[in-house]
Amino acid sequence: MRALAPVIRRIFQQQSRISSSIGSHLHHQPRYYSNPHWDYLNLARARPFTLWPPCRPPAQQQSLSFSNLAGRKKGEEAEEEEGDEVLDMEAGTVRCAANYAPLTPISFIERAAAVYGGRAAVIYGERRRTWAEERDRCVRAAASLATRFGVARGDVVAVLSPNVPAMYELHFAVPMAGAVLCTLNTRHDAGMLSVLLNHSGAKVLFVESSLLHVGRDALKRLNESSTAIDLPVLLSISSSSWSSSSSSSSSSSEEDDDDAADSMADCIVADYEDLINDAPSHFDIRWPANELDPISLNYTSGTTSRPKGVVYNHRGAYLNTIATVLAYDITAMPVYLWTVPMFHCNGWNLPWGVAMQGGTNVCLRHFTARLIFDRIARHGVTHMGGAPTVLNMIVNAPPADRAPLPGPVRVMTGGSPPPPRVLFGMEEMGFLVHHIYGLTETYGPATVCAWMPEWDALPAHERARLKARQGFHHIAMHGVDVKDPVTMESVPRDGNTVGEVMFRGNTVMSGYYKDLNATKESMAGGWLHSGDLAVRHEDGYIQLKDRAKDIIISGGENISSIEVESVIFSHPAVLEAAVVARPDDYWGETPCAFVKLKDGAAATEAEIINFCRERLPRYMAPKTVVFEDLPKTSTGKTQKFVLRDKARAMGSLTKTAASSKLHRGAYLNSVATVLINEMTTSPVYLWTVPMFHCNGWCMVWATAMQGGTSVCIRSVVPKVVFDQIARHGVTNMGGAPTVLNMLANAPASERKKPIPARRVRISTGGAPPPPQVLARMEELGFDVAHGYGLTETYGPATICAWKPEWDAQGSRRGRAFRT
Repeated sequence: MRALAPVIRRIFQQQSRISSSIGSHLHHQPRYYSNPHWDYLNLARARPFTLWPPCRPPAQQQSLSFSNLAGRKKGEEAEEEEGDEVLDMEAGTVRCAANYAPLTPISFIERAAAVYGGRAAVIYGERRRTWAEERDRCVRAAASLATRFGVARGDVVAVLSPNVPAMYELHFAVPMAGAVLCTLNTRHDAGMLSVLLNHSGAKVLFVESSLLHVGRDALKRLNESSTAIDLPVLLSISSSSWSSSSSSSSSSSEEDDDDAADSMADCIVADYEDLINDAPSHFDIRWPANELDPISLNYTSGTTSRPKGVVYNHRGAYLNTIATVLAYDITAMPVYLWTVPMFHCNGWNLPWGVAMQGGTNVCLRHFTARLIFDRIARHGVTHMGGAPTVLNMIVNAPPADRAPLPGPVRVMTGGSPPPPRVLFGMEEMGFLVHHIYGLTETYGPATVCAWMPEWDALPAHERARLKARQGFHHIAMHGVDVKDPVTMESVPRDGNTVGEVMFRGNTVMSGYYKDLNATKESMAGGWLHSGDLAVRHEDGYIQLKDRAKDIIISGGENISSIEVESVIFSHPAVLEAAVVARPDDYWGETPCAFVKLKDGAAATEAEIINFCRERLPRYMAPKTVVFEDLPKTSTGKTQKFVLRDKARAMGSLTKTAASSKLHRGAYLNSVATVLINEMTTSPVYLWTVPMFHCNGWCMVWATAMQGGTSVCIRSVVPKVVFDQIARHGVTNMGGAPTVLNMLANAPASERKKPIPARRVRISTGGAPPPPQVLARMEELGFDVAHGYGLTETYGPATICAWKPEWDAQGSRRGRAFRT
């Protein structure tokens, strides 16, 4: 395989030069738009993507722009050799027009127009357009961008728009012009948009009419900036051509704010429909010269205060589209409901995926549960997607907003797993949930929880547990692993050892735009570092535990916010929940829960805290609960950085002096008790010490601290004690000297000797047991630890620390054990 690497590298470095003539026309398209699907005549003047060794860009290249990634200056093409490329002279293999074309999603709409030309491609309100019409509109828009506004290869075209038809069409039109599509988050304010426009160097900015006021303010800020580049041309997107034939039932939910466009017409150069109507009579699609040429620029979703620009290439977009379609079971001619914002990872690649399968796009500017059910029933929707919050909204929709599903609807959801009750509710209504996981840096979907048929027979709670896992990488990703980020060693497949999720393969981003250092850092060691923490189960499936920055460290213990959120979600009154760290003077950090209740439901802070304490170790339960709406990105992702700021603003939790002293002493003495009794992880403790006596010598907390098992008995008699030891594999117990005396002198018929491989450590206090009792206990398989303390010292305060050399002497000595 190593021998192939230079060959593959040459394929990517050298450009295609094919002298074939323009192919035949599609029967659905106007004759003045030639079908350039196999026409690479114009690609000789395009620069190929500059290939670097992994994470090692040339030292002399300090900054990037798409203009030096996707085009070649005139005259430089003369350096390329003419003719086919011989790959292996002896084997007789070549690379030529007959066996190689750069992979690109543009090919999907070309095929859709040829195969499904008369079928509905886009539905918006009551209006429909076919694939032949959509392909024609995309080429027209590309032609206008190139000829009227001078958009060249590698130029950035930005779009600020909800999921309207123009947003869908621009996913093809912009690449057809050889440009790079940059879809912007509709929730960004003018300040953030101006930063992104400046960073991207956008040449053209499309803004949907309802967002024009934000777009105009962003351009104003950009113009006033001392570092401003040339301002992008502002083009509006109105839907007059769509809404004119829409019914009254849909106009209220999907009509555009065209009044906003009219009020700002002075700064708008043209409308999107003008580009379609006034396009030139001939245009050849600018197919990528190299499949690693950039196709889109996606800024991260807003969970950090300064998003990064992630560069996608044609090859990665093509492959991830195919992988997503396969993982999502999208068969031919699906009906897809657009509830995933197209600005998020290019709609998880499905603008291209629906075209690939000749499906129908049902576009929505914005949506509610009522609108989702209406569109599913009206158009026979087969597929949709959304964050867990979208699923939550559907499950909790009032009966009046629901409608029966015409058939099974597959829903792709990603990120943190939906709570079990949400999964159950979706299944009951007829939705089939596909759980995926990925990053902006992996073109969106990168793993899928591959479902096994035999799991269908499992109980509901077990199915939910399995479906909550992130699973394996999809077919286009070379691999996913959970590694120690320091040693880069894979963690054991034990479901317990936590590591960082890492990816490698064809569907990892080209890099962070204009940030080589961040690109190299993110791909150090030949793997993309996700920043997500996970475990790997015995069957190989990965399961996220948390983002590294979302782990709460309380008293030295790591608390997974996802685990705490999952418990809070199961409370019957809770609709949404998010957990972050709040400063704590004593513990450092403690969990702070932000909770949104269901309509009409009620719950108190104490109720939520006690609910968690009943289901989690006490240290993991939130100490603070705040009831309010959760801040979200447009993709439904909770903005935890906003909540972290709120938690910090609350100030640090401070205990009273008396409370601090009592809790501190109990905590420290519990730790000391664990150490002196050699209680390793997951002990099995037999309760022969009364819990009312010094809180069971602090063993109540010590056992919980080590994640142990408490074996409770009501009465202590030798027969019960020996039986419980043998039955449960007891490792630790305690008792006064009288308990030891009772065990040592028990009749043989009541004694069961502990298993030879595991001796039972028994702690005793007060007056020392007689030597003959100690000797007999050792014969029975007990290791006796002798300590001393008072109620005033939380129980144990000293221990007879045993020294190995005493084993041959038979004497015992004591010393104080300090905590």
